[in-house]
Amino acid sequence: MSRAILVLLLAFCGSVFAGDFSAVETKLKAAMASDIRTESEVERDRNRKPVETLEFFGLRDNMKVVELLPGGGWYTKLLAPVMAENGEFYVALGTGRVKERLLGQEGFGHVKVVAEDANIYRPEGSRFYVLESAGLGVEDADIVFTFRNYHNFAAAGRAAMNQAAFDALKPGGTYALVDHTRRHMEKDNGENRRRMDPVLAIREIEAAGFEFVDFSDLHYRADDELRYEVGRKTVTGNTDRWTLKFRKPLD
Repeated sequence: MSRAILVLLLAFCGSVFAGDFSAVETKLKAAMASDIRTESEVERDRNRKPVETLEFFGLRDNMKVVELLPGGGWYTKLLAPVMAENGEFYVALGTGRVKERLLGQEGFGHVKVVAEDANIYRPEGSRFYVLESAGLGVEDADIVFTFRNYHNFAAAGRAAMNQAAFDALKPGGTYALVDHTRRHMEKDNGENRRRMDPVLAIREIEAAGFEFVDFSDLHYRADDELRYEVGRKTVTGNTDRWTLKFRKPLD
């Protein structure tokens, strides 16, 4: 193959991939401007950078996507409209709030709720949750997302989450995580319960069978000293967060 032809092919491929995310970005920005979002949710856009974050993770609007532990639905309100026309979108584990408050509203009827039989609880006296799940009930997903949830679980719960994500993904599928940063090897204390050591997270997720692909510094915050609970006024809305991308092996 001549050099000129190779250059043209690479340029064409690059434009195709850029176009793919351009479609996502258009839908995503429309979702960000929706009246269904509260003022406080919109206020977090600048800090959470959803467009850049989802571009880093490789989202396309024709994928099969699962969001774990959607909480109040901050990302659900963005992902669901993007996936509505061409893709499939599932929420799994801890879906009570989005199911009650969001999924019955216009434009969210296509969202599927799975793994409703999963048991998530915090034992008396424990700082962390337990996850008992028989799986997500989804196969061949392209991406499994979870945003700022990994820290909530004890080691066994994190392992169960990782296994559920692994089983739900297709070979080559992406496991995408964002969470608040804890100092490496720092022991539990009263200020770091909602923080997670990224090195430990990588080790655990690789132990579940995933390949580490990449990280992003989109949510790096130099002025978060990693000393305080993430809800304290000095750091809330400005915590340092790790953004990690993993892949289920092709074989």
